[in-house]
Amino acid sequence: MHSKHRRLTIPMATAAVLLGLVAGADTNDDARTIAAIDTQYQAAVESGDWQTMDRILHPDFALVLGDGITHPRQRLLDSARNRVVVFEKQVEMPGTQVVRMYGKDTATVTALLWVKGTRNDGRPAFDYKLWFTDTYVRTGDGWRYAFGQASLPLPQG
Repeated sequence: MHSKHRRLTIPMATAAVLLGLVAGADTNDDARTIAAIDTQYQAAVESGDWQTMDRILHPDFALVLGDGITHPRQRLLDSARNRVVVFEKQVEMPGTQVVRMYGKDTATVTALLWVKGTRNDGRPAFDYKLWFTDTYVRTGDGWRYAFGQASLPLPQG
């Protein structure tokens, strides 16, 4: 009986390891997908592509800035549609993006963002960097950007 137990244990252990590798592969695939979506979102903001932003943003999306101001989803879409801000740059600085998975349905992306552009309301042009954290959730329609938080502009230098 002891030898039967041993024969069953080895295949079970092998199956458990393989299942763990498959789960890890899924997590890595999700992390790559989220990284690409977040990069695509930044490019959409930069180009004023509100349709892509609309597709990526969760219906209950909110962005909280470092000064506490909260921007709901519709405000961001309207701003892009109306070209309230014209971005020359809205890009993640190379090598700063980190995706962290929390279970199978939640992830965060943190990166250093360079924003440069003008506003159509007469305020001066801007050019600064800030840190952000974006939270993504898996929905029935795929990964959606649900919540963002951005730091105040970093000191120049």
